[in-house]
Amino acid sequence: MTETTLTPPKTQSLKERANRLGLFGLLAHWQEVSEEPWAEAVIDYEEEERYRRSLERRIGNAKVGPFKPMADFDWQWPKKIEREVIEDLFNFEFVGEAGNVILRGPNGVGKTMIAKNLAHQAVLKGYTAQFITASELLNDLVAQEAGSALNRRLRHYLRPQVIVVDEIGYLSTSTRHADLLFEVVSRRYQQQKSIVLTTNKSFREWNEVFPSAGCLVTLIDRLIHKAEIVEIEAESYRLKEALERSKAKAKERSVKRKGRKG
Repeated sequence: MTETTLTPPKTQSLKERANRLGLFGLLAHWQEVSEEPWAEAVIDYEEEERYRRSLERRIGNAKVGPFKPMADFDWQWPKKIEREVIEDLFNFEFVGEAGNVILRGPNGVGKTMIAKNLAHQAVLKGYTAQFITASELLNDLVAQEAGSALNRRLRHYLRPQVIVVDEIGYLSTSTRHADLLFEVVSRRYQQQKSIVLTTNKSFREWNEVFPSAGCLVTLIDRLIHKAEIVEIEAESYRLKEALERSKAKAKERSVKRKGRKG
């Protein structure tokens, strides 16, 4: 379900729109003003401004940070990628189905880029979303004292309709971290809210990330239920870009040297 802060359809009557906006002064004099040409303009202005502020607030709360748009994604670079599946994710049917998305592949292949675009587009579609790295999420929860403080923080991560947890598997963590991740996954599973997760590990390797975690099998089971699992196989695109920049710089220096000699 999308947020109610979206601009309502123009099929609603002016009075319904004014009531929805809480313009009670206008409604109190409705018979006097309803036929005035400026009445609809005032309601339009109010809707547009509220939508703008709501969008700004939700974008800020999403904490996506800087990212490249999907238009810049090089689909020719990966050895394996299901472009149609990824593009279909941006319809956000998985949110309506309370499904998850798991983007798996080695470092530097575009998982975070796709995940950030999903979070940003989710907000533009009217959903609430949040982007956070796995280390930020788990360290934040570990820092809370048990009891009410921890529960309040867990509720914070339950609020968004879509939460993106980036970089599971990059650092080995404790059993306590696994238990807390289980709490987030389990509670969102119960509330039928979606998780988008990126990882460089197969699920068989998660015991290396969460050694001795007794909840690991159940955690993975709840995570993959109704999940779209997208595998990406490629060399690091960041390494490719770094090599290209180095070549370009070397070429520039060569041209400069020739110019000085000339």
